[in-house]
Amino acid sequence: MEDPYATLGISRDASQDAIRTAYRKLAKQHHPDLNPGNVAAEETFKTVSAANEMLSDPEKRGRFDRGEIDASGQERPSGPNYREHADSAAGQRYSRAAPQAQGWDDAELSDLFGSMFNQGSRRGGPRQGEDQRYTLRAAFLDAVNGATSRLTLPDGRILDVKIPPGTSQGQILRLRGLGGSGIAGGPGGDALIEIDVAPHRFFERNGKDINLIVPITLSEAVLGGSVQVPTPAGPVKMRIPPQSDGGAVLRLRGRGVPKHAGAAAGDLHATLRVVTGPPDPALEALLKTWTPAQAFNPRANLETPS
Repeated sequence: MEDPYATLGISRDASQDAIRTAYRKLAKQHHPDLNPGNVAAEETFKTVSAANEMLSDPEKRGRFDRGEIDASGQERPSGPNYREHADSAAGQRYSRAAPQAQGWDDAELSDLFGSMFNQGSRRGGPRQGEDQRYTLRAAFLDAVNGATSRLTLPDGRILDVKIPPGTSQGQILRLRGLGGSGIAGGPGGDALIEIDVAPHRFFERNGKDINLIVPITLSEAVLGGSVQVPTPAGPVKMRIPPQSDGGAVLRLRGRGVPKHAGAAAGDLHATLRVVTGPPDPALEALLKTWTPAQAFNPRANLETPS
């Protein structure tokens, strides 16, 4: 994804409502459950979800618009250079046109170059290095269950980042002493790692709960039965009650985000979706002659009152 705005087909000044509408339209069009076996649709769904995550977060959107991070959330290198400093107010007093620029002594030169690199003209004892911010893209299940992920920094250093269970989107992990080098023997700064959680193909997270759409057959909906469903910790058996309607939500207690940091485990909410499957002449023939024991109108609540 090079430009999240182009991915969602919206302008750079789009409102949050416009972003949400564009995302829902594209997500529904390319959702893997509606395009089984279509790899291109699955990749498009991932890209659209990533674009929505970027633009629906005001802080991330602002940083992207200012050029501080790229479309994947990675930091873009930035820092002062000579021309920027010379053109700034801080650099004007060293211009040869300035009244006091009759010749620079060592103290003035030290102040000039020290201010360019955020050291100022301070002297003396050791000082702690600067904190440095980075972004780490984490797989959905790694953020939910916990994992160790490797991050390669722009200077070539490699950090093994321990992602604790239950890590949420945008959470900051602090690695002490792994930021900028200390000055004059001082301690190193900290590395601040912002976690950017990648969307999952069929799981969605809501706090400590996990949402999942479970396709079922017509016979499973009518007769009920036991089906295998995925959870963040692995597949489990789930019982479908007889006469289950599409859209019914079943809860699996404790099968959401695992227990962590004193918080209880979340639940998994499975929404049933009835799938009729490929054409079946026998089923069609049965339905043509079948009469329900009790007639009913499933669209009765859509009728306009007189």
